[in-house]
Amino acid sequence: MILENFKYIFGPVPSRRMGLSIGISPIAKGHCNYSCTYCQLGRTRNMGNEREEYFNCNEIIEEFKLYLKDDIDFDVVTIVGEGEPTLYSKLGILIKELKLLTDKPIAVITNGGLMSDSSVRKELKNADIVLPSLDACDEKMFKKINRPHGSIKFDEIVEGLRIFSKEYDGQLWIETMIIKDLNDNREFFLDFKKLLDTISYHRLYINSPVRPPAEKSVEQPSKESIKEAVSILGGISIDELSSEGFYSEVEDNYEAVLSIIKRHPMNQFEIKSFLDKRGEEDIEGFLNRLSNDSKIEVVNYKDYYTYRLK
Repeated sequence: MILENFKYIFGPVPSRRMGLSIGISPIAKGHCNYSCTYCQLGRTRNMGNEREEYFNCNEIIEEFKLYLKDDIDFDVVTIVGEGEPTLYSKLGILIKELKLLTDKPIAVITNGGLMSDSSVRKELKNADIVLPSLDACDEKMFKKINRPHGSIKFDEIVEGLRIFSKEYDGQLWIETMIIKDLNDNREFFLDFKKLLDTISYHRLYINSPVRPPAEKSVEQPSKESIKEAVSILGGISIDELSSEGFYSEVEDNYEAVLSIIKRHPMNQFEIKSFLDKRGEEDIEGFLNRLSNDSKIEVVNYKDYYTYRLK
């Protein structure tokens, strides 16, 4: 099986929250209803808020069946994509069909921008884990950090999240991105705690922009700020969680790295660790080859060289 030929399935990819995750991307690259300042994929190229069947649902399911034939070890199936997965109009059907094929949890990672849509909430109820982002506590901060489509209103998505949290039987894990000089202060944490207290969630993950963000002005907060956020909000710092490392079935080391960074950017340390496990002898030469590859973008962010496909 050659994973690089798969259109919709990728991984397993290490998730600091869920272990080894098989990813499913039902969205055309760059289609989103946010253009978050911290997005590791860069600025949104195709901004929109209309739901579409970007790819045939049956094709995605058939590809997943083929993937499972190799009996690859994994912990969770994550619908995430290279844009906002709730924009996929067949999301509800996709979730139900996946659950018929595996007893592993089905998770959906979403920016939460369509939580105000009752049909989206209904579809998400079939997932085992839903992970919406929430980075602000008012409209002004929401626009500054997430830069949403003009039709999306902060109060409406928060109310939708509240409704969903009361009706949902699965695990609701909220993720919050803390950014230096934007939402990394005590005043925000206290206001955000009041908002969170109106939502029935199971976990709160506190994240920081460790990968190259869409905007150069985005910086990591101090460790003290993260500790204060954890203390006030009662959350879990993702930076403190461990990862199991990257995996690929592709035999050729170079093609294996390309198959991963097509979906998930890797820094030089992640690549070195991945290659060490595969017995690569010339890691520096390998990194030089990546740096000179016209298909690859290399971003220096706080002395981390991150490699991603252009």
